[in-house]
Amino acid sequence: MILDTETAEKLCAFLTDETGYAVILENAVPLAGGASREMLLLDLRIDGFPGKYVLRCDPPTQMNERALTRAQEFAVMQGAYEAGIRIAKPCWSCEDTSVLGSPFFIMDYVEGMSIGRKVVSAPELAQARAVLPQQMAEELAKIHTLPMDNFDFLPTPRPVYSSARDAIAMCYEVLDALKVSNPALEVALRWADRHAPAVESWTFVHGDFRIGNLIVNGEGLAAVADWEFCHVGDPDEDLGYPCMRDWRFGVGHLRFGGISDREAFLTAYEGASGRAANRQSVEFWEILGNIRWGVICLSQANRHLSGRESGVELASLGRRSAEMQLEALRLIQQFGG
Repeated sequence: MILDTETAEKLCAFLTDETGYAVILENAVPLAGGASREMLLLDLRIDGFPGKYVLRCDPPTQMNERALTRAQEFAVMQGAYEAGIRIAKPCWSCEDTSVLGSPFFIMDYVEGMSIGRKVVSAPELAQARAVLPQQMAEELAKIHTLPMDNFDFLPTPRPVYSSARDAIAMCYEVLDALKVSNPALEVALRWADRHAPAVESWTFVHGDFRIGNLIVNGEGLAAVADWEFCHVGDPDEDLGYPCMRDWRFGVGHLRFGGISDREAFLTAYEGASGRAANRQSVEFWEILGNIRWGVICLSQANRHLSGRESGVELASLGRRSAEMQLEALRLIQQFGG
């Protein structure tokens, strides 16, 4: 997203109304991130005082129709911030599309690194990597205690579906919509349906908790980001998801996010949450995470191939699906078929 003069003036007018002070936009720079949302780093002067903020808004097309709206994501972030979770402070939200052309919200800027491949490899973050498993476990334990009733808009599994089978059904729906018949994904999905675990407890689930969706500084975890996929579900989903090979960013031998072994994270989570983590369930969710990400990669590529939203990153994700398929089948074989 690039702000032209007219759009920048509309943004400043909105913020002036919200704050009650004169707001000047001094600079706006696109931030590197995922394909699901667009973000800008804003240098604002509010009542003469400079500050850095991040604007998050919708792109032309959507990655997941069940993702939260910007207003809903903003509300969740407010609740998480008030609960003491490490998160950027949410500041202002706008659903009026006449301002930027799509809904958006603005939050405080948190200094740190959010590019996964740098988090797992940068020499200056070595000490951060040593403490991240414990810190991530502690924050995730807090996230899982967020009161679901405070967010009545959260997606929940459909009637008669478990959390896992709801995710499996969505994978089939995406493949059907794309008119894709993929033998590897079909085999993997049938396996997942046979081995779907029963849910021992329903909790608030972050839904995208992993290296690459965190802001990390020299002291470790500075903020948990990207709350758009929050839902009600099985907390083991958030334990298996960050273990996926794709979220290790090339450091494949360290199963937890490319920074440590998995057991260190699970043990820390158990200590912080007081809940025993079912290792078999966690392994299932890691496998299903690979299956689901393989399906989503095909859907992302379709956003480009359909002509709805041109982008090299979107196009490249289609090729990545094969990696997820191979990883899912490899893990299924290790699981015991």
